[in-house]
Amino acid sequence: MKWWLREGVGSRWNVALRSFAYPQLRSTGACFRAACVTVAILIVGLFFIRLVLPSQLDDVSPNVFCEEDLMELADVYYVIPKFENVSIDEEWCNEILKREKKLEMHGVYHTYREFEVFRGEEYFNEGIDIFEECFGFRPMKFKPGQLVLGKENNWIRDEMEVDLIWNQIFHKVYHCGDTGFFPNWFIRIF
Repeated sequence: MKWWLREGVGSRWNVALRSFAYPQLRSTGACFRAACVTVAILIVGLFFIRLVLPSQLDDVSPNVFCEEDLMELADVYYVIPKFENVSIDEEWCNEILKREKKLEMHGVYHTYREFEVFRGEEYFNEGIDIFEECFGFRPMKFKPGQLVLGKENNWIRDEMEVDLIWNQIFHKVYHCGDTGFFPNWFIRIF
């Protein structure tokens, strides 16, 4: 500690120097309260953003059980074109189209961290072709499984819009089979 800040040295100036040299002594409580208020405002703001933006349903596939109320609740379906080596078929796609939801692509096979390793255009186009053949249009957006997109697969961003973690933060994203990071009951609340 500096000699001029010691107790008893220049009593009037001592207080002024301490508050200048060590501002944390003067406003620790105020800073903490301001930080808490800021965090609370951000959380409330995020709550309302997620309430307004379209909700999404991931892992939509004929081989994954999906609760009917989730199918009704979601505005956007992220469809897996070939889950467990079973392609989506025309009958199933017609049922999904009757729901009049926006449809996007979620992986190709949706294996664990599928796009962490390099996947060529042929692999990616297989999913797009299955999707297009079944629904009659190409997907506009792509979301890789587990939201993992390795650097060597950044070429996909040139093909279409890719949704990753920020999409999950700003939208309510439910999962068929309730396999998301947060359970579906929590997503409904927040």
